[in-house]
Amino acid sequence: MLVQVVKSKIHRVKVTQADLNYIGSITIDEDLMIASNIIEGERVQIVNVNNGERIETYVIKGEAGSGEICLNGPAARRVAVGDVVIIIGYGYLDIEEAKSFKPKLIFPDTESNKLR
Repeated sequence: MLVQVVKSKIHRVKVTQADLNYIGSITIDEDLMIASNIIEGERVQIVNVNNGERIETYVIKGEAGSGEICLNGPAARRVAVGDVVIIIGYGYLDIEEAKSFKPKLIFPDTESNKLR
């Protein structure tokens, strides 16, 4: 049996842009993607700390070191620039493997979105 578990989490980063006229997704600073083990095209959940919204979309790689967190397309209506979000990636594991699996959790600086 497979179970879905938290694989990766970027905890509390600030939204730097919201681009309604883009085709959809979330753009994330490549440094944060590497550190959290999230890959381009991966399905993620975004939890907005400011308003409680929960959004699912896919990841686009942003410029490394930029601190960019940009919600694109319809998801842009669910955030405001400056909102704090949590980005969560999930994976499927065998139930026995899942019991000992440790997700990759990162806690960037909330002001700059840079790794500490």
